[in-house]
Amino acid sequence: MKHMLIMRATADAVKNFQEMDFEAAINAMGAYNEAMIAAGVMVAGEGLAMEPGYVVDFSGDTPIVSDGPYGEVHELFNGFWIIQTATAEEALEWAKRCPLTAGNKLEVRRVTDESDFAEHADNEYIQKEKEWRVELGTE
Repeated sequence: MKHMLIMRATADAVKNFQEMDFEAAINAMGAYNEAMIAAGVMVAGEGLAMEPGYVVDFSGDTPIVSDGPYGEVHELFNGFWIIQTATAEEALEWAKRCPLTAGNKLEVRRVTDESDFAEHADNEYIQKEKEWRVELGTE
């Protein structure tokens, strides 16, 4: 099963990061990524730049675009990993190993798969999604 680890920062996290030795932070994160690759669990992962960023709000009749990424630091989404593990518990163990500083949070969410849509397996787009995954090399 796949899980997405979503890195979120608070104002404290931003402050703590600014006080860290950048080289040490990069080395710690690199070692973490390398461990996940060596274990065969890492599927993808990227950091996200602060700018440019936008939020598209669909709460009205037409989408409204505003500068982002978000209005407040406590909502900041800094990066993500997609990992493939045998169980949710294994995904949580990898999340707990992440070398983040105080004030950071790592949200762990299961990525949906075909079993989540078994009742609709005959849907045209469920079928097309299988083909798209093969085309994109993600299956």
